[in-house]
Amino acid sequence: MQRSAVVVVADKTSLKRPFIFANSVHMALCFFLLTMTVAYHRDILQTGKMVSTVSVVMLYVIEIGCLLLSVLGVFGAFKEKRWCFILYAAGMAAASQTIIVKAALSYQDIYEKRVVNEESKLLSMMPLTTTSQANKTRLYHIQQELECCGLVEGYKDWGSSIPSSCNCQYPGKCIRLRGSATLGAPKNQYVYQEPCLPIYVSELKLAFSLSMGIQFGSGVFWVILLVMSIKLMDQIRRKQDFMALLESNRYVPGAF
Repeated sequence: MQRSAVVVVADKTSLKRPFIFANSVHMALCFFLLTMTVAYHRDILQTGKMVSTVSVVMLYVIEIGCLLLSVLGVFGAFKEKRWCFILYAAGMAAASQTIIVKAALSYQDIYEKRVVNEESKLLSMMPLTTTSQANKTRLYHIQQELECCGLVEGYKDWGSSIPSSCNCQYPGKCIRLRGSATLGAPKNQYVYQEPCLPIYVSELKLAFSLSMGIQFGSGVFWVILLVMSIKLMDQIRRKQDFMALLESNRYVPGAF
């Protein structure tokens, strides 16, 4: 009797190990994303990139919140605490619904309006020969990072004052200034051939698409964890009811 009862009880919580494993993976991913966000935040502070502070704060809140939820879920699974699962399920339901709905509704706004807005901000710097020093500093960083020169017409946008960030050392990406290609510019200088605006917009669209994909994928994963938590909570309840019935000597084989 005792041996068969133990087997039945163990089978009643078959989701326990998969649930703990899934949340352990989730904790590792949340911690990794949190470190990436910290590095990204440090980078935008150092380079002066135009990024919304609210979006960065939201990343911190979501990543820290989901990290804490996974810790709560693992603790609840180990200790078989019902209140932990209730809080976990409520948190995961709110988080998954928020991020999936937000990703679906804001895709058009982010993919089009914000890209157009960033493109307009860069175009407002034209002509580059008379733009402010702050704008020039930002463009220097963009040129070095994306290996390009100028915005629309390449190196010609800078007139005779081509900055050192345009200097090219990679075959296939360079153009050699010859004769009167650019009046007053150093002759035989190698600069990046491609303008920065198309590359920057393309990178921006890719970054937004990846961001939306990660958000939607995270939401789906959270829904899976939510379903697992609800099923595991039910299994633990049935196990506890079974143990209580077993201890009361009123157990009927086949009742559970």
